[in-house]
Amino acid sequence: MTISPLRLGISRCLLGDEVRFDGGHKRDQFLTDVLGHYVEWVPVCPEVEAGLGTPREAMRLVGNPHRPRLMTITSKHDHTQAMESMIDVRLDSLRTLDLSGFVFKRGSPSCGVERVRVYTAQGMPSHSGVGIFAKAFMEQFPLVPVEEEGRLCDPSLRENFIERVFCYRRFQDLVQNGVTRQALVRFHTIHKYLLLSHSQQHYEAMGRLVGQAERYRPKELTMKYGNLFMKTLAVKATVRKHVNVLQHMVGYFKNLLQPYEKTELLGVIDDYHRGLTPLIVPLTLIKHYVHVFDVGYVRDQVYLNPHPKELMLRNHV
Repeated sequence: MTISPLRLGISRCLLGDEVRFDGGHKRDQFLTDVLGHYVEWVPVCPEVEAGLGTPREAMRLVGNPHRPRLMTITSKHDHTQAMESMIDVRLDSLRTLDLSGFVFKRGSPSCGVERVRVYTAQGMPSHSGVGIFAKAFMEQFPLVPVEEEGRLCDPSLRENFIERVFCYRRFQDLVQNGVTRQALVRFHTIHKYLLLSHSQQHYEAMGRLVGQAERYRPKELTMKYGNLFMKTLAVKATVRKHVNVLQHMVGYFKNLLQPYEKTELLGVIDDYHRGLTPLIVPLTLIKHYVHVFDVGYVRDQVYLNPHPKELMLRNHV
């Protein structure tokens, strides 16, 4: 299934731009040199765009964690209003760009997604805040996948984020082409095994929604399905769930295999189950047999190719 080009927002310092408070940057090599080949980056530095210079006095969040103020540390200057004014304008501009994801700078008082330090009036910190810009973005674009660059060092979190980005782009294309019942059934069908690798319970709820599609107006149906789709993909995929999906796929052609081929295939699935090989090993063999026996239903499953193989996201044990 071909998709439109991917456009992702990113904290500008992660691209190597020297926009941080100290005049430096936090260039991330994976984002710039690897993922950058597959996406168009839309760089954002909320603090610079709010009119603050580079370098500038360091800032932090102060007060109520649910609605903190953005204050300079030494001079105690409040930049909250300038930031909020910038956010209103910037979010309007981002809305026109049809973003499929956003990578934020971890720990930033403007861009951190979680566990950002918020200080009391007495100077005591708690890790309970969200960056002012990041919070506003997530409230305005609740379906758009977001992640912090630091968490992308974890192979499973990296795979999940990039998988969600590509899936959300496919959903965006579905919406832009018009959500008919037939198109939704097709979309849901080709994502079956990918969704099952995350949550069977969520997948079944989505199936009931699709089955009752005629009860909803197109816009309401799109919103309900989109919410469930992205919530399902946010549930952690596990080895056990992947093994269950692989075994379901094998069922489509196991009676066509020679005894030694079946033994080999079940053996590599078991090796994956025991943590001896990465997921890419049984998947590669399954894709081979799907091609040999021309099993159309399985061949069309997004699960087999959810993102470019060059990213090697399924190569970790």
